Amino acid sequence: MLDKKVVELLNLQVNKEFYSAYLYLDFSSFYKDKGLDGFANWYQVQAQEERDHAMLFYQYLHNNNIRPVLEAIDKPAVPMHTLRDPLVAALQHEEYVTGLINEIYGAAQEVKDFRTTQFLDWFVKEQGEEETNANDLITKMDLFGEDPKSLYMLDNELKARVYAAPSLVL
Repeated sequence: MLDKKVVELLNLQVNKEFYSAYLYLDFSSFYKDKGLDGFANWYQVQAQEERDHAMLFYQYLHNNNIRPVLEAIDKPAVPMHTLRDPLVAALQHEEYVTGLINEIYGAAQEVKDFRTTQFLDWFVKEQGEEETNANDLITKMDLFGEDPKSLYMLDNELKARVYAAPSLVL
């Protein structure tokens, strides 16, 4: 049986991951409105990944005979005035999610819940990748975003991203 605090944090994470999907869909819409279909695609794929992350936490709770509690998902409210704004907000959000994962990991370690820490190992690695990807997008925007031809090429690069479901076995 899972520790009560660990369960609360896992439940919270389900909802935070669904919020992440909403946030990235909002970013996708912003870029679509700007005519940047590659950026829109990149964030739509990102939203799919976040939805899957939520479902992994959801399934993990079920696998431990705990019914997940689904809360209302907040409406994203990130101010987006420049093409760079969503990129910076995405990095900040990924850093926030990393903190949430670390909090669950720490709580599980405190009660010697090795099954949950093992489950979370994948997410710890994934968050490192997410932060790197978010940082890389900011760097590319800073390098190429002011030049329309370079922005066009970057947008085309991001159009090539395709969705790949996570390969985590529960």
